[in-house]
Amino acid sequence: MTKPKVRAVGLVPHRDRVLAHELAAAAASWFGEHGVEVRVPDVESKACGLGDLGVPPDGFSDGLDLVISLGGDGTMLHAVDLVYPAPVPILGVNVGQLGYLTGVEPEELHASLPRLLAGDFDVSERMVLAVHVTSAGAATGTWFALNEAALEKQRSGHLIRLDVSINGSPFTTYAADGVIVATPTGTTAYSFSVRGPIASPALRCLVLTPVSPHMLFDRSLVLADSEELGFVVKDDQGVVLTLDGRELGKLGAGDQVSCVAAVEPLRLATLRARDFHQVLKAKFALPDR
Repeated sequence: MTKPKVRAVGLVPHRDRVLAHELAAAAASWFGEHGVEVRVPDVESKACGLGDLGVPPDGFSDGLDLVISLGGDGTMLHAVDLVYPAPVPILGVNVGQLGYLTGVEPEELHASLPRLLAGDFDVSERMVLAVHVTSAGAATGTWFALNEAALEKQRSGHLIRLDVSINGSPFTTYAADGVIVATPTGTTAYSFSVRGPIASPALRCLVLTPVSPHMLFDRSLVLADSEELGFVVKDDQGVVLTLDGRELGKLGAGDQVSCVAAVEPLRLATLRARDFHQVLKAKFALPDR
């Protein structure tokens, strides 16, 4: 089946990296010469000298056929925040370090543009976390994360206490520096740094990992994508909620957070097959034996 030609492209370059700015300018010029509409979020457009292509973030994803992120995984997460839940695939160009989410190296981008224009790319789906917050503070509402939600202590020298429920039934009270609820994609991010397990992104599951727990039960829990994790803040020691590294606000005693698998997946564009396990091996420089 012939794939539809790309007619509108969004570019999300890293705000401070010169190479990302250069690649964005070159891609914008090439797509423009081929009759493709190009958009860049306002802040990034000014940072990289493409102010004439700038659009407000709220309208960035409307009608786009493809978004190209030019940076590392942090830039990819920013692109996700701009796009989701619109069904627009995101292609990552690795102008960063680890680049788990990126699929193209900088030197490959120019040669890849004709394929992108022709719609000659595959799209894979990643589970997204839906986080519902009941609070009198700024964090209240429904939010989405590709990697993880973290509830953490605000001040050093203090624990936080969270009542944890699974599918509405009480499980236990966690006393810890924090807890992380990760998607399979997020198990190679913050969750991994606190010794959480790595899950294939082909799975749909929630992974709960405590941060420096002060209790005998200190292991991660892996739950099905049909299950719900609930948290109630027990005291006013100061709990901060972050999603994919973005701080949403502080939570107080009685505030509630629930985490479930979102209905809509995130769509990642790829130009070649990516074996997650081989990517993992390369990123950690694992030997064959």
